[in-house]
Amino acid sequence: MTHYELVAPCHMGLEAVLKREIIDLGYDITEVADGRVTFAGDADAVVRANIGLRTAERVLIKIGSFHAESYEELFQGTKALPLEEFIPVDGKFWVTKASTVKSKVFSPSDIQRVMKKAMVDRMSQAYHTTVFEENGLEFPIRVFLYKDEVTVTLDSTGMSLHKRGYRRLESQAPIAENLAAALIMLTPWRKDRILIDPFCGSGTIPIEAAMIAANIAPGMNRHFNAEAWTHLITPQNWSDVREEAMEDIDLNIETDIQGYDIDSSVIEIARINAEKAGVGDLIHFQARDVAKLSHRKKYGFVITNPPYGERIGDKKELDSLYRVLGERYKELDDWSMFMITSYEKAQEAIGKKADKNRKIYNGMIKTYFYQYLGAKPPRRK
Repeated sequence: MTHYELVAPCHMGLEAVLKREIIDLGYDITEVADGRVTFAGDADAVVRANIGLRTAERVLIKIGSFHAESYEELFQGTKALPLEEFIPVDGKFWVTKASTVKSKVFSPSDIQRVMKKAMVDRMSQAYHTTVFEENGLEFPIRVFLYKDEVTVTLDSTGMSLHKRGYRRLESQAPIAENLAAALIMLTPWRKDRILIDPFCGSGTIPIEAAMIAANIAPGMNRHFNAEAWTHLITPQNWSDVREEAMEDIDLNIETDIQGYDIDSSVIEIARINAEKAGVGDLIHFQARDVAKLSHRKKYGFVITNPPYGERIGDKKELDSLYRVLGERYKELDDWSMFMITSYEKAQEAIGKKADKNRKIYNGMIKTYFYQYLGAKPPRRK
């Protein structure tokens, strides 16, 4: 059985959440770096990670790594990699993305060009041919350079893992599915607790919460690059893991998950997306202004991605929105509130400093995850 080093990129600031997920899957962590977690696993691990990880961007198979301070060293290091162990003679291979931080070699386009030439040289030696029609399966390669250390990986995922497949319709500026799942997993919320998102948009946070509650694997209903690589991973691997994931689903649960938005047309989008995700019966969506946020029970959770400057241009309107949210939150009895935003005056407008906050990069936007911690419910007998 072949063993690999697998690299799972994630949003910056969420490495600890992804690390916990990977450990829960049963795999050993070998390295944690900014924006990615590396772990050891076999072909089965590639499948389980792709289908089961909620917070990762993708699952990459590490081909190798080396030190390079010049393009010549980049060429020679790439040429020394065992590409033929992964890519057949008719495979289509290219560097789909090169990212570089604090490295002497820094031009993505030049990195792609030099590495492609080196890869062709390596494949020529391995397969004793100079002609590569590249009319077979696709093998996209992703490269990271950090402080002159080059990590070369094969992208087993394809379309990013945040594309679960249920969000065919979107509201303006929706939160990514894997980020929404990570935010929920950063809180003490559990499926028997109340959850409200008063700015739910197309429904991503409530849907991800319902999928967690029902134990629905996020990659259940989508396809991956590596499904075609039968010389590395068998179709049986995929069918076995999908069958196990299907057996683990439990829709016979009681939930109190609610999503509000002031725009009724957006609520309709959220309902459609929830149905496609298989959790339509677990969420109550309603067109409701944040000014009407309320709940009669105690110990609930507000988990939300409210508008911030990028979506509302008028700062006065933005400030008013957060003030209303703060006022309504104060009226909830022993509730907790978790809010991601880049709005620099969010705490001031809410009227209370957060108990904790965590810096997270939402794409290129630096945001903070503000955490207002309510009382814990009494232990059940």
